[in-house]
Amino acid sequence: MNIQFGKIYRDLMPIAFSLLFVCLVGILIAVNPVVTFAEDSQVLARKLSTSGQILSLEIIHKKAKAIKSGKILETELEIKGSRYIYEVELLDDKGLVWEIDLDAKTGKLIKLEED
Repeated sequence: MNIQFGKIYRDLMPIAFSLLFVCLVGILIAVNPVVTFAEDSQVLARKLSTSGQILSLEIIHKKAKAIKSGKILETELEIKGSRYIYEVELLDDKGLVWEIDLDAKTGKLIKLEED
């Protein structure tokens, strides 16, 4: 009986390694689009800003600080429907984090809320 088990084990090992390899490749493929999307978003923001379709980060940061003073923690460009929106996270003097959503084309305030 040990001889048959050894043969089965030897026959199944290549299959097990193949499945492991496929799973690892799948994980890498699943994770990579997130990184690519973030990089594409930055490239898109630069292109849109350079072409005048949206405001620059400098202008958006000034507008956000005019609404709520503090330190900018993070800024993201998002697409909601057919509209570009800057989502700015800001830390105020009291230690509170605020989310400020601004229209990327006009700089108009869309939403202000404590995060």
